[in-house]
Amino acid sequence: MPKDRIFAEKTDPVQPFRFDERVATVFDDMLHRSVPLYAESIRLQAKLAVQYFQPGTRIYDLGCSNGNLGVMICNRFGARPFSMKAVDSSAPMIEKYRDRLSDREKESVRFVCDRIEDTPVSNASVVILNLTIQFVAPEKRDAVVKEIFNGLLPGGVLLLTEKITHRSGGIRRLYESFYTDFKLENGYSELEISQKRDALEEVLIPETLDDHQARLERAGFGSVDVWLKWFNFASLLAVKQVG
Repeated sequence: MPKDRIFAEKTDPVQPFRFDERVATVFDDMLHRSVPLYAESIRLQAKLAVQYFQPGTRIYDLGCSNGNLGVMICNRFGARPFSMKAVDSSAPMIEKYRDRLSDREKESVRFVCDRIEDTPVSNASVVILNLTIQFVAPEKRDAVVKEIFNGLLPGGVLLLTEKITHRSGGIRRLYESFYTDFKLENGYSELEISQKRDALEEVLIPETLDDHQARLERAGFGSVDVWLKWFNFASLLAVKQVG
């Protein structure tokens, strides 16, 4: 696995973060060293996706990146038929994902290189936003979630995982402190942490858990639950009620 050294050298000014070829090459290392409980989160999301999938419908993986979660979903279905639309605005990420699939799996996964806010959703039983909506402009997020709700069939589910913040300054600082320690413990230097924070400042805009839950409820989801949480990361399950 290529090691993430993107922010290891001092840069002035730090350029905004982009999901380019350089990031795609080291993305797995970056994820495992930067996202707490990442492996467990995608393992369980894949399990939930298979459980909620309805035959004859689609799974949407919006912001699919290099396919870590999508490959797990393919593996769980095995030889059983399913249809998944994998959407990402980064062509290098999609190429990495496509190269990982067998010919049989490529028949089940349709790739779309586009922004998720421009992606229509229809005939869906599962929609996944895994560390994705945080990169969408805040004023567009309600419309994205409403489009997903409208495109889901009754009994369908949205799986949402996000980096979050907190309204309380004290709790927010606690989250940030533990997250910094997590990255230091995984071998990132203080320079790398600082420069990546600067690169993401206007690119990744986190919201509170309350913000996410309120948006899901405004969209029409009647059943919402937090099923995994680590300080400033949370995974939510939102079900479109039947009837």
